[in-house]
Amino acid sequence: MQGITSKENEFVKHVKKLKDKKYRDMSNEYVIEGMKLIAEAIQEKAPIKQIILCDDCEKNAMIPKDLMYEIAKHECIYVTEKVFKYLSEVQTPQGILAIIEKNKKDKEIDYMQDIIVALDDVQDPGNLGTILRTVDSVGLTQLLVSKGTADAYNPKVVRSTMGAIFRVKIIECENLKQTLKEIKKHKFKVVVSSLQAQDTIYDIKYNKKVVIIGNEANGVEQEIQALADEKVKIPMLGKTESLNASVATGIILYEYVRQKQCAFGDRH
Repeated sequence: MQGITSKENEFVKHVKKLKDKKYRDMSNEYVIEGMKLIAEAIQEKAPIKQIILCDDCEKNAMIPKDLMYEIAKHECIYVTEKVFKYLSEVQTPQGILAIIEKNKKDKEIDYMQDIIVALDDVQDPGNLGTILRTVDSVGLTQLLVSKGTADAYNPKVVRSTMGAIFRVKIIECENLKQTLKEIKKHKFKVVVSSLQAQDTIYDIKYNKKVVIIGNEANGVEQEIQALADEKVKIPMLGKTESLNASVATGIILYEYVRQKQCAFGDRH
């Protein structure tokens, strides 16, 4: 099969431009790369628009037959190895990319969940990807992000989510403070971390709570801290005073898991 051979091809230009957030927002698409992520996308029934294959890789049977069978059900576009490397974001590409339509599902907040996680200007794409995986791992299906938070569809974030991006609804808040005021009307309490807090994360009950994770350098902004119903700290035995945003999120969310498991155990 003759693949696209030129970097000047209009479709190739379109895929390349999806590296840019403004273009991703405008076209409502993002790119995923690699066999594992594409297998996850197929399994989760993500809205795959096209799958791009390196024709040499396909000929060399680098992609397992069972995955190729599923891939063949979608619109496939073949490109030469040179073009594929031009499009790829990784050092050793596996020869497969896909264009995914951004999640168009209902962007309304689900108030039926025990807790909601909201990010206040988390900047690092690696942190955001890890937080998405952690949120997914504890069974939550949504994540609120402020306008100043890193783009969840950035290729680095998408890779580090390991497929969680297909399961967690990302709700972008034009004004996080206003969104939190609205959430409070649904009987949720706002929880922020503060080094000056008396209570620790082990002293509160994680039911109907919005947990705010702040910016890596500045923490939770003052106006949002002023909305907090509860302020907590992660107790530390060493000299370090603060933790990486994704590590802190993991510690807090797994205290929620512990409490949930204890409550489940009490009922049996």
